[in-house]
Amino acid sequence: MIANQQVFQFVLHLADDSLILGHRLSEWCGHGPTIEQDIALTNLALDLVGQSRLYYQYAAEIEGKGRTEDDLAYLRDVIEFRNHLITELPRGDFAFTVLRQYLWCSFRTEFYQHLLTSSEIKLGELAAKCLKELQYHQRFSITWINRLGLGTKVSHEKMQTALDELWPYTFEFFQPTAAEEKLINASLIPDCRDIRKTWDQSCQSVLREASLVVPQEHWDFQGGKEGMHTEHLGYILAEMQFLQRTYPGLVW
Repeated sequence: MIANQQVFQFVLHLADDSLILGHRLSEWCGHGPTIEQDIALTNLALDLVGQSRLYYQYAAEIEGKGRTEDDLAYLRDVIEFRNHLITELPRGDFAFTVLRQYLWCSFRTEFYQHLLTSSEIKLGELAAKCLKELQYHQRFSITWINRLGLGTKVSHEKMQTALDELWPYTFEFFQPTAAEEKLINASLIPDCRDIRKTWDQSCQSVLREASLVVPQEHWDFQGGKEGMHTEHLGYILAEMQFLQRTYPGLVW
């Protein structure tokens, strides 16, 4: 039962990450810099929300208490969410959006590649389903990081400003919770700390190519995976959960 609870919380983390970041991307619908990018960002959002559904369904199955994917997405409070803090930050400008997408996707892609060999077969199967979409998200983001970083003085400044703001949030990627430590020891999930060197080298290469400078500060933000969030998540949930909480049990 304890092991099941730990897996349940981990799967919720994966689902919450995808749902909250997908919601942030959905805020670009109708506001993209061009119609092509507007549609592209909307499709990225749909991919992530679809991935969150897969994980919420699996989490509900593990929990075995009769809750559904909708219950887990719409009827939990802020402190019950387990997403990384970087995913809940406000939408920001286009530079902020594509850089956040790259930083998160590059980590998640590397993590899922390691998760493919999990002794928990279902985790590996879900990771395989999500990988192709995330690899496309990563390529999309890199294209725009280069265009903006190597573009005009203004676009470069916007990218550098976004990097300065986002980089401290990336340290949370590599901080396992106590529950995750037990799953790591049981070979159910990869150790996120082992991914850091590869991720850092890959990011540094992409960012240098775009003439961006990684901040040198050694402070970081963390706590999202344990229910400690910024004020921004409350506003997201208030909007996202309004209909379900106003009309409990509403179905299509």
